[in-house]
Amino acid sequence: MSRIMTSPFQLSVCAEMVFQELPFIERVKRIHDAGFCVEIWDWTKKDIDALASSGAKFTSMTGYISGNLLDDKEIDNLLSSAEESVAVAERLNCSALNLHGTGLDNKGLPVKPVEKVTGEMWLKAQDTLRSIARLGEKYQRVFLLENLNTEVDHPGTPFARAADTLALIESINSPWLKMNLDLYHAQIGEGNLIELIRRAGRHIGEIQVADVPGRQEPGTGEINYPAIARALHAQGYSGVVGMEAWASADSLLAMERFRHAFSL
Repeated sequence: MSRIMTSPFQLSVCAEMVFQELPFIERVKRIHDAGFCVEIWDWTKKDIDALASSGAKFTSMTGYISGNLLDDKEIDNLLSSAEESVAVAERLNCSALNLHGTGLDNKGLPVKPVEKVTGEMWLKAQDTLRSIARLGEKYQRVFLLENLNTEVDHPGTPFARAADTLALIESINSPWLKMNLDLYHAQIGEGNLIELIRRAGRHIGEIQVADVPGRQEPGTGEINYPAIARALHAQGYSGVVGMEAWASADSLLAMERFRHAFSL
């Protein structure tokens, strides 16, 4: 008799990357109907009322409109747009808001690329993230700082490596600022994913996944995601695992492959 496998994690799917042929609200409903939570990117281009009434549970959304961690004017933009984003997160009952090391354009490239990160930049980024953590505490919402890869998708992004993102999160040490550990990006930039998970430990606010190469669902590339799932479970992690991946073919099949990879 075969054993029924269930997931110990909150499984969520990025609506930006599946059911591409459908209007956005229909994507959200399809994901919800399949038994997953939902993640979104830029909320300024969405019908928030429609999303709020969709019945879906939202686990993550982009937590800023513009700005970066380093330049005074851009820091003001980051903080003010983060506060706007919190108001939308409250309407959607979305638990977490995602940030990057700098603002990204519609191609995922940094609006202001950085060739070399200096010590002064590290200190400025820490100050900005402390302000973000205070904002999160004020509104009882968690902000997540996501690692990215600079080799393929996001060249010129400062604080992109998982090791750098984690160092910033550890230095702030706030329950309102955690790491969005994206294993697709980490595999390209650093590898050694299970040790990275163990190292990040309690600072992980979310795990995001896609396979390498191709950024498609688990099972299409080189990452052993069932082993990742076992390592997360052994560490006591029971939070969100988000599939931020393109469907290799059928979106429903991609989501089922994702569910299977993270069921124990």
